[in-house]
Amino acid sequence: MEGLWTMEKQVQLLMGNEAIGRGLLEAGCQVAAAYPGTPSTEVLQAVIDRQHEAVEPLHIEWSVNEKIAFEVALAASYTGKRAAAVMKQVGLNVAADAFMRTAYLGVKGGLVAIVADDPGPHSSQNEQDTRLFCLSARVPVLDPSTPAEAKAMVAEAFLLSEEYEVPVVLRPTTRICHSRQNVALAEPVALGRRAAFQKDPARWAATPAFLPALHRQLNDKLEQIAREPRFQPHLMAGDGSLARTALVASGIVYGHLVDLLEELGLSGRYDLFQVTMPYPLSPLFIEQLRTGYDRVLVLEETYPVIEMQLAHAGACGRHSGAIPREGEMTPDLVHRALADFLGLPQPAALAKAAPGRRPSLCAGCPHRTSFYAIKKTFPKGIYPSDIGCYTLGINLKAVDTAHCMGACISQGAGFYQAYAQDGDFPTIVVTIGDSTFFHAGLPALVNAVVQQARIIVVILDNATAAMTGGQPVPHLGWAAGGRPTRAVAIEPLVRAAGVDFLEVCDPYDQERLEELLRQADRHIRSPQGGVAVIISRHGCLMDKAVLKGQARFALTINDACVGCRKCVDQFECPAMSMDAEGGRALIDQDRCVGCGTCIPVCPVKAIIKEAQA
Repeated sequence: MEGLWTMEKQVQLLMGNEAIGRGLLEAGCQVAAAYPGTPSTEVLQAVIDRQHEAVEPLHIEWSVNEKIAFEVALAASYTGKRAAAVMKQVGLNVAADAFMRTAYLGVKGGLVAIVADDPGPHSSQNEQDTRLFCLSARVPVLDPSTPAEAKAMVAEAFLLSEEYEVPVVLRPTTRICHSRQNVALAEPVALGRRAAFQKDPARWAATPAFLPALHRQLNDKLEQIAREPRFQPHLMAGDGSLARTALVASGIVYGHLVDLLEELGLSGRYDLFQVTMPYPLSPLFIEQLRTGYDRVLVLEETYPVIEMQLAHAGACGRHSGAIPREGEMTPDLVHRALADFLGLPQPAALAKAAPGRRPSLCAGCPHRTSFYAIKKTFPKGIYPSDIGCYTLGINLKAVDTAHCMGACISQGAGFYQAYAQDGDFPTIVVTIGDSTFFHAGLPALVNAVVQQARIIVVILDNATAAMTGGQPVPHLGWAAGGRPTRAVAIEPLVRAAGVDFLEVCDPYDQERLEELLRQADRHIRSPQGGVAVIISRHGCLMDKAVLKGQARFALTINDACVGCRKCVDQFECPAMSMDAEGGRALIDQDRCVGCGTCIPVCPVKAIIKEAQA
């Protein structure tokens, strides 16, 4: 795509995340850092894909974790340049230490944190609401209702950040991130800024003595921001026939409500407010609702952030209990809430969706053989695991816990300490992905070594951040956009953490992996034992080069099959199934990748290689 836009190219059909990425380029962002996580991942990828459209130097990075991404962007903003950090809602928990302090100290160049929320949740460990986090952190937050609005808000967020020297959060949700809309494009701006950090230790390195004054300044700024005319809630006035009743909505829920009112023939009858800045909520708006309306329906995701700030006696919403206090505000739920509020007939109940096949690791996934070997070797073990596609090891009964990024090693150590107090301990096998290991596993590994935890850590190294689309990991030597960089190998880091037992194995060699697991168990139980680490290394088969580069076999099942279901139930390869009578296993040749990892699973050796494909 060309860097200069003709009139014919001024509108494009874009995914919400693509629109936000384009908005960063148009607004003159020069440093963009992120850690991948659904539903935010495509924002930085869009910047990578469109970096040739930038008119000024642009640094893009997939950071090791969200805290680092935020801190990189923060320092860039100190120099006067515009910067952005991109993450999902639970990623903000990782960045919280830096994020919470930044509001006090402020910024110079615009700093926008794009934090994608996941009401539902669809692909997250919780459905926390970033707007409530921002209320606690004292950071303004903008809530777009469409992809086009999300793009436009990027520029507004940078302007607001620079005018008041505060960080600003743009908070799209899953339905905004992944929906598509025709979006008007503009020329990227050339701000012509050169990095110029002005030293001011009383601000940038503020000790507690300076913080009360900085806090007062922040409160003053927030009061001014709340009164900004361009961020006042937008009113779509009713015809006056139903006075003193108002509808208030924000984000994607506003779009649902507008569509629903039109569908029901109620457009233009009620005063309808769109809140684009849920925090700080305008005191003028709060007073307008308190004095002008007796009944107010507040529709928002996920927590009652607007409703609680309104503190309106006639408000109905999630805080009042009129709407379920959890889950996504789907169009059906909005319809039911509106019908309850207005005394309209309830919509017909939606038919229940047919149950689908449960998510499973891909055919040929190296993680499957790792989990199978762990479960087979230590059937009575405890298996802490982590966040990633390998969480699906739960299907193989080789994952007992999955809490948050990096927690598996710490939890493994905690299990050990609790059992060791009683004089003995079970074999504890931790599984953690390579990207997660770099993200948050290293400090936990150091702590486990220092605290002398006797656990086995299996690093599932498939050479990519697979769950979020194959972003690069530090040990490959590739940065964002395919730029070559220094590779940081896992093995030296593990050694430097103080681990004495370290082995590397291709999990496709299941017999070898099982032997290494037994050796690791002997090590942790020896007098000099401590943490044992095995790196289970085989590339992700979503990478076509990996699939093309490995041996591939034509596999069949012969008459020796006794229908024990071990390959289907315990190994759970999606290419395996049972015939209609359940008496014999079948291989779906369209799904099978010919890896042969199922061969040692069969107790009667009924799975055979016919010939190399």
